[in-house]
Formats: sequence, structure tokens, C-alpha cells
Amino acid sequence: FMSGKINGIKGDYVLHNALYRNGTILHTEGEDEQTDRVFIKWKNYRVMITETDIKRFEKTFDYLKQVPYDISKETLYTALELYNGYNPDNADSFKTCFDTKVYNHYISTGKIDTIEEESLSRMLHDHSIHTALKEFFKTHNKQHCIGIMGGHALQRTDYMYKKIVLLSKRLTELGFYMLSGGGPGAMEATHLGAWMAGYSNTDVEEALQILSAAPSYKNSNWLATAFSVINNYPQTKYVSLGIPTWLYGHEPSTPFATHIAKFFENSIREDNILTLAFGGIIYTPGSAGTMQEIFQDAVQNHYLSFGISSPMIFMGKEAWTQQMPIFPLLQELQACNKYKNLLLALSDDIEEIIDKLMKFRNHIEQTMS
Repeated sequence: FMSGKINGIKGDYVLHNALYRNGTILHTEGEDEQTDRVFIKWKNYRVMITETDIKRFEKTFDYLKQVPYDISKETLYTALELYNGYNPDNADSFKTCFDTKVYNHYISTGKIDTIEEESLSRMLHDHSIHTALKEFFKTHNKQHCIGIMGGHALQRTDYMYKKIVLLSKRLTELGFYMLSGGGPGAMEATHLGAWMAGYSNTDVEEALQILSAAPSYKNSNWLATAFSVINNYPQTKYVSLGIPTWLYGHEPSTPFATHIAKFFENSIREDNILTLAFGGIIYTPGSAGTMQEIFQDAVQNHYLSFGISSPMIFMGKEAWTQQMPIFPLLQELQACNKYKNLLLALSDDIEEIIDKLMKFRNHIEQTMS
């Protein structure tokens, strides 16, 4: 019933009782008329299949061909791919760009998908993105990967936004790869800093001035101002990795990330963010999502799930000790052995944070050499 390539997947498929490849019958194993079973032989396997199965497969493959996303993508997304069809001079074009089409499809088929073909499509897509992530880290050292977590609502004009930009810029210039959830707010600041690596602090100020015209991701020109910065300050040397999700598709993905691993399943996305940041994670003030990440990260470090415990650095003393006193709570839990192996630090000083991360990187490199 099918041959050749389906949405990027090459294969041999069954048509009644014959095995086909590109329209040529390769082998007929036999048919059981009483039970309507068809037997085929593929490599060293003998497979039984019914006419009902064939119709089901046919329906599934037809569905896989019509979804608005590539179920077998071989590389991570770029901003140009994700926003294909978007014109910065026409705000309405965002409504018809690739990313919006996929998000609308995601919403229309249900955040918790209601049909099995859509479930399969999303799983195949997310598997391909996960595979592309593995390829990315074949040429980028995980030990040099630093995550920054924080609120998606942080405005571009906020003091903390600028501080994250400057910290991320410095870390990128020192050979680290910056990682975030790939959305707006603190996440965008992370990738803006990486994007501006190699440029002067005066250039950073000018970029922030351009972005200040749209302080919030809810502003209609939020994306247009980001592309304006990208065009004014090209980046070909440094990279960063954003890992957003269509679950929060109402929050646009930052185009400042040079590599984008966008998932449907947020649980897979969250696990990747925390697992891949081997070099440590910096927590800036956020809300429920950031707090979830803190405790999920603490579990990984407690159990040494991946062989090491990475630094957990909290930037924003007042926020983490008074407004949301999570830092003293973690200290207390570690003191009574409810948590172990946590490398906790609290600082508002960029140079102090960089020093802690550099010392950890040097320690890991010496240990592994």
C-alpha cells in the first residue's frame, strides 16, 4: 500500500500479499485465505499481517503525510526555519508562519492528543529532535553547557534582564554554551547575551535600546525588534541552545538561540534542559516553572543521576532568601541530609558567579584527564 519515502522515512511497505520497493515486487510469502492473514518475509523476519492491519497502517501513513511538521527532522531548528513565512514588516504574518501553524494544529488536536495518529506523529517528531540534540553534542562539550532559568514574563527593560545578558555574554566568550527553555523573558536574555558575544558593551546597550520598544513578549513588535537586533549584529562564531515547547506556544520562542530543539512533550523538554546543563545552572527569579526546575535539578544532583553534581547558583539574593526563600530551605535540607551532593551558591555578583563556574569546569576537566 505504500513504498519509497513517507515524510522523510524510507522503507518497504506491504501491499496485500506482496513486498514492494519503489513499485517492484520483491517477495510474496503467502496468504491464509481462512483467516485473511498475509505473511511477508523481511530480512530474516516472517511477519503476519491482516487486511485490517493494512487499512490501519494506510490510515496512519496518510495522517503522517499531512501533519504541518516534519516527523523525521534530521537537524535542530533555526530561527529562520521556525519563523518561516514571518515578515518583520508585517506583524500579521506571524499568524501564518510555520511555528504558528504547528501551534494551531497542536491546539486543535488537543494538548493531550485525542487520536492515536497524532500521538504517533508527535512522538516521532520529538524523537527526531532528541536525536538531533545528540548530534549537536557530538561537537559541543556537555561539560561546558550552562543553563539559565528564570521567569518568562521578565521585561526587556528590567535590570535583571540586562544582568542576565551581560552574564551570558561573558560566559559565552569564555567558551561555555548557554542553554535555556528557549522562550521570552529570562530565557531570551540568556540567548541575547550569547548572540552579543564578541561585541562591545556599547553594542549591547544599543541592542537593548532597540528591544526596549517592545518590553514584553505580548507586544506586537516583540519578534520584529528581535530580528532587527539580529540583522544589525550578525553572529557566526558563537552558539547557544534553546529548548522550548509547543505546550507554551503562546510564548514565542526566542530567535536569538542559534540552535532550537522545540518539543511537543514538555516533560521531555524539561528533562533535557536540566540534564544537558552539565556545567551548572543559574537560577534567576521566576515563578512556578522555575521552582519546579530547582527541585527537579536537586533530585538529579542528590542521586548523582548522571555521575556528577553540577552547581546550582541562585542569582537574586532578595528573591531567593526573602520573597521565595528556597535557598535557605535547600541549605537546611542538605544540613539534615534530606539532600546530599548539592553544590549551592548565592550571589548577585557576575564575576563571582563566573569564578565558581570556571572552578567547577577546571575541576571536572582535571578529574576526567
